[in-house]
Amino acid sequence: MITVVCVYNNQEILDKLLLKSLKTQSLDYELILMDNTNNHFKSAAEALNQGAKKANGSYMMFVHQDIDLKSDEWLKNTESTLNSLDNLGVAGVAGVSPWDEDEKISNIKQGSPPRRISDNHIETPQKVQTVDECLFIIPKSVFDILKFDEEVCDDWHLYAADYCLSAINMGLNVFVIPSEVYHSSPGNSMSDKYYTTLGNILKKHKKYHRFIFTTMGGWTSFYPLYIQKKRPYVKKKLLAIFQKIYQSEK
Repeated sequence: MITVVCVYNNQEILDKLLLKSLKTQSLDYELILMDNTNNHFKSAAEALNQGAKKANGSYMMFVHQDIDLKSDEWLKNTESTLNSLDNLGVAGVAGVSPWDEDEKISNIKQGSPPRRISDNHIETPQKVQTVDECLFIIPKSVFDILKFDEEVCDDWHLYAADYCLSAINMGLNVFVIPSEVYHSSPGNSMSDKYYTTLGNILKKHKKYHRFIFTTMGGWTSFYPLYIQKKRPYVKKKLLAIFQKIYQSEK
């Protein structure tokens, strides 16, 4: 069984999108909703860690309120896919791998009117480095060992990316699965807080990950973040060198 965990701050959007698509699912599921309409939680990591304590399913799906699953068989098909994945740490519906030239891998559509976020449409699960926060799934057996980092991710950004990197450090695999959803968000949630969290993540994972790729861009952990922001051409050159080295070693 899949436990669906969602932190929401807009009941109307939640009802119109996520809950409406869950009500027609052919597979039983557990639903845990964390009400943040009064800004009770200071971060997604805090809220999701609290919600996950109540979970009984074999898999925990962390999902935004503005996601439409689009198919009555979505949970059934996704659970079947998850059961087939080897050494699963995290599975998401959008992600990035450093060996794929910083290209998003996803079948999802977003915005209004709906548009694909990537031309990299997949038919089978693909290994990646990190996945997007809009929807991702973690086996409960993994989450029992590894929780969201509330100190590093003390806002509402990059908590899935950080979790993926930690899962990889444990020897687990991260995948994007070929499940289609609709995300009503325009997908441009960059802010000063985003970069604060990004800096925390680069520092945390510097020992094991010299380059970190997210759906909002790639970064290096051995070059100051403020220089990468001010001089994007420097960052781009460093990432290109890394990818050439990686390709030559494959």
